[in-house]
Amino acid sequence: MLVWINGPFGGGKTQSAYEIRRRLPGSVVCDPEHVGFGLHRMLPPALRADFQDLPAWRRSVYEMLDLALTAYEGTVIAPMTVVEPAYFREVVGRLRERGHDVRHFALLADRETVLRRLRERGFGHAVRLFAGKDAPLRRESFAVSKLDHCLERLRGEEFAEQVWTDRLTVPQVADRIAAAAGLTLAPDTDQALRGRLRRTWTGVKHIRFD
Repeated sequence: MLVWINGPFGGGKTQSAYEIRRRLPGSVVCDPEHVGFGLHRMLPPALRADFQDLPAWRRSVYEMLDLALTAYEGTVIAPMTVVEPAYFREVVGRLRERGHDVRHFALLADRETVLRRLRERGFGHAVRLFAGKDAPLRRESFAVSKLDHCLERLRGEEFAEQVWTDRLTVPQVADRIAAAAGLTLAPDTDQALRGRLRRTWTGVKHIRFD
């Protein structure tokens, strides 16, 4: 099974994906964003626009996920924002046509909730720590600029199933996704501090400077 976790930038996709992986033995996270970063590095900086607009990205993500789903026995989890219906069909639609069991979830929240999470999430503070307090948080700025568009698009029927996360913790979001997908997660035994440290470390590991 592929569990595709969609949602606005800063909506909790990566945290939810790694929470599921932590509590679902044999599962693996395959992040389509890595393909985009690799393609960007091959291009001159002036040509590095939205990598989802590159047919090579959509084709590569489809092929890599098709390989993982064909050759790997465990559940595959893909945290990735995709809001263009044509791009969604080109990747998720093709995987379904190929016969793979794809469960899609769009994590949604009120605009103010997402903005608060963007302000609080770890990489912003880490960027200031390592690059200086005046360093531009390019990814945060990009996330804010795309927020309204993402929230509007992801309410559409083609992006069902939607999960509203305003009043849910990360473990609760993982529980909700797993239940809808028919997956059984191990109980969440983290105490509050340990869980917060774990999620902070997950955020730090996914800091990008390019």
